Amino acid sequence: MTKLLSLPTTRPAGRPFDPPEELARIREQEPLSRLVFPDGHEGWLVTSHSLVRAVVGDSRFSARHELLHIPLPGPGAMQQPPPAPPGLFIAMDAPEHTRYRRLLTGKFTVRRMRLLADRVEEIAAEQLDAMDRNGPPTDLVEAYAQPIPALTICELLGVPYTDHESFQRHAATVNNHDATLEEQYAAIMAVQEYLQGLVSAKRAKPTDDLLSDLTTSDLTDEELTNVGTLLLGAGLDTTANMIALGTFALLTHPDQLTALRDDPALVDQAIEELLRYLSIAHTGARSALEDVELNGHVIKAGETVALSVQAANRDPEKFPDPDTFDIRRQAGGHLSLGHGIHQCLGQQLARVEMRAAFPALLARFPTLRLDVAPEDVPLRHNSDIYGVDRLPVAWEA
Repeated sequence: MTKLLSLPTTRPAGRPFDPPEELARIREQEPLSRLVFPDGHEGWLVTSHSLVRAVVGDSRFSARHELLHIPLPGPGAMQQPPPAPPGLFIAMDAPEHTRYRRLLTGKFTVRRMRLLADRVEEIAAEQLDAMDRNGPPTDLVEAYAQPIPALTICELLGVPYTDHESFQRHAATVNNHDATLEEQYAAIMAVQEYLQGLVSAKRAKPTDDLLSDLTTSDLTDEELTNVGTLLLGAGLDTTANMIALGTFALLTHPDQLTALRDDPALVDQAIEELLRYLSIAHTGARSALEDVELNGHVIKAGETVALSVQAANRDPEKFPDPDTFDIRRQAGGHLSLGHGIHQCLGQQLARVEMRAAFPALLARFPTLRLDVAPEDVPLRHNSDIYGVDRLPVAWEA
């Protein structure tokens, strides 16, 4: 069996939406491969759709941070993370994870999120009005992609939107591989300290929002602060990158853009295809709690398995012609939002935001175009969440 000395991370030149080419070869030849992690740990890499899905759906593989080795290079990759603090449920297993998840699931149901649709459409329209007033050119990240999820999650949680810029800066720092470990911890602490004060205020004087609602639960202040930190960070960064990178993909695939603009009813299929095709949360990890046989090999207890979501979502065994971006594709079953007990809690909210964002943007500005050459769009190669740092666009005013 081949032993990979590092995880392939270099994307092909001129193809900003495609995973590293080496991942496709690995998936075809050895979808379960040995991998040397940055800290020297010898674990595994899975690249096929069926194997990634099997690992994330198997309770014998743990999501606990203190058991994981980090597969991506970065300041935290040379040491194992500490145990998750109370409330940071994405880094826990059952039954601890179950307690938090059960408390929050009812707050993010399909029905509840769809009730937000009118407000999200209003938010999108307000940003488009501002773009129209200011005129071209503009950075779509700052003018549109960031404000929609930021305003939505701030209103949902009861966090003042006036503070969103500092949250977004801190969220980007946490996911940035070029930041030092000290800078990442400082960013997390800054958000936690802010939310700690907000939680105290909500307990003293509740308002009509999710954080106030959760103060009536059995969560301690520490738990509620960490739950709020998690929801705020996830709500700010991921959907903003999907809107910006998704628009970049549409602008560089004019046939797909025209199809969506001419038939907004395709938006749900387009969203699922964008989630699959872009795979912005591209790499995950799990640690074996016991010896597990997988694909003819034994993964020993304590070994970490790196999960290449981007390779799994381009697996031709699951998605025919997987490297083609096709908004008419039935892309259900992609793994961009996870699978099993850790499937993304806010996935319906993200869909509501994208459902509002893409058709409204294309309808308001039918001549929307990139204002730089595609190769000059600055990409977020140094982050756990892939995307663009800026997306310069213009249109006929």
